[in-house]
Amino acid sequence: MARKRPKDPSVLHGHHIVSGPELRATFQAAARDADDAARVRRRVLHGVVLVLLIGLIAAGIIAALAIINGKLAIPTAESAQETVSTCPAGTFDYTPPEQINLNVYNSTSRPGLARSVADEFLARKFVVGAVSNTEAGYRGVAAVISGAAGQSAAFSVQRNLPGSDYFQDGRTDGSVDVILSQDYAALAPPDLVDQTPGKLSCPRESRRVADDDKRPVNPSAAPTR
Repeated sequence: MARKRPKDPSVLHGHHIVSGPELRATFQAAARDADDAARVRRRVLHGVVLVLLIGLIAAGIIAALAIINGKLAIPTAESAQETVSTCPAGTFDYTPPEQINLNVYNSTSRPGLARSVADEFLARKFVVGAVSNTEAGYRGVAAVISGAAGQSAAFSVQRNLPGSDYFQDGRTDGSVDVILSQDYAALAPPDLVDQTPGKLSCPRESRRVADDDKRPVNPSAAPTR
């Protein structure tokens, strides 16, 4: 008679019985998988946060450089106030040139420009005083400067100097200064000068000019020739 095989205690009715050590090993493996997944999620989150921080720092540096270089302006209450026009609103008659005391200054690198333009004004009967070179922060065609008493005279000068910008200073006499700048090309032809009444021209208030100063740098009392 054949001897019966001893029963395997890990098998019951043909099914494997999970032992305590096997069950613990299964749970430990699952816990390790969960830890690995959590570790991967933390690494991804840290990477995203790091990329965002680097992007914010780079954006801050770019914005700071743009502000320093003048390409980006931060609106302020003071800048809003600067939009108020300072151009005289009155209408002026054309003053005869022989009644206008005019000073001509050259702020460009073109030698002899003040003298040649002054001679043209002289030929038109303007009374020319100082003729010299000067340094000015103004950028444009030409700055025409007078006090309140010289506004009508400045209007006549502007009719001979198209594209110029008018500025008012604190002088009390009727003299007018002309500061020639880099964009100056020529005076208006004498026979084309409009002598009808009109207003002073302050185009600098309605268009951008490469100049941070509110007013041009006026010539000194004794400019260098």
